[in-house]
Amino acid sequence: MKQVQLVGITPDDLLELIDKRLNRVVNEITTHLQPKEPKIYLTRQELAEMLSIDVSTIHNWRSKGILEAVQIGGRVFYERKKVEEAIVKLKR
Repeated sequence: MKQVQLVGITPDDLLELIDKRLNRVVNEITTHLQPKEPKIYLTRQELAEMLSIDVSTIHNWRSKGILEAVQIGGRVFYERKKVEEAIVKLKR
């Protein structure tokens, strides 16, 4: 930690130094500690309803590697964030 020489410094100057240092530390902390978004998993049926498509389309996209699925206990799920990332903007 830096040592600051306090000779000839006024209380107001000291408060200003503390305030600046505190603001810098708070800004660093808030930049590095962003809240994590909870992962949202969708079933095939929920995903089909969300995208207004048939469940067979989801199966085809999964077979082609367009969508990535995860499984637990024989149930298949799709992470909503990854599905949204798979949606690409069309170029003109």
